[in-house]
Amino acid sequence: MHLIGLTGGIASGKSTIARRLAEHGAVVVDADRIAREVVEPGTPALAQIAETFGPDVIAADGSLNRPALGAIVFADEDARLKLNAITHPAVLATSTERFRAAGEADPDAVVVYDVPLLVESANEYPFDLVVVAHASAATRIRRLMELRGTDEEEARRRVGSQATDEERLAVADVVIDTDGTLEQTIAQTDALWDRLRA
Repeated sequence: MHLIGLTGGIASGKSTIARRLAEHGAVVVDADRIAREVVEPGTPALAQIAETFGPDVIAADGSLNRPALGAIVFADEDARLKLNAITHPAVLATSTERFRAAGEADPDAVVVYDVPLLVESANEYPFDLVVVAHASAATRIRRLMELRGTDEEEARRRVGSQATDEERLAVADVVIDTDGTLEQTIAQTDALWDRLRA
């Protein structure tokens, strides 16, 4: 099994790259999706979040009230660290299990871990290769505004809250420049796939 870490800032094109690699046959494990799964109603992580942050972070239907929790953790670094201490171990355990299952199903599998915060969190994964989707901050801000309807101030705040381009590029084995056209991103991704299968 080949374990590939795929990272990049918000609106950098990670999902486009992950989808293309999946079309080629890679097994994509999405850290954001797992992060949502581990806080579903009835999970230990959700119970810990409620205990730590209070009942207002739980919606009437028993699910996580993401806006309420976001208001707390985006305003307070200590609160964000507490949240990460709850969710990170659960995400790590679930991700590791998905990697193991993919490797058992196909020892030659290419497993792509789509993980936005690879740089920001301690790297506990034995990646064979780290791929960084790279787009300038200006491009990512524009994409957030155009594609997700985010206002400029919020887009700048989100981009600014993540690792810097320099920090991401420092861990990269491969950089896919996503500032250009979709076709250019796809061509670079196809070249990466050819390299992985060679």
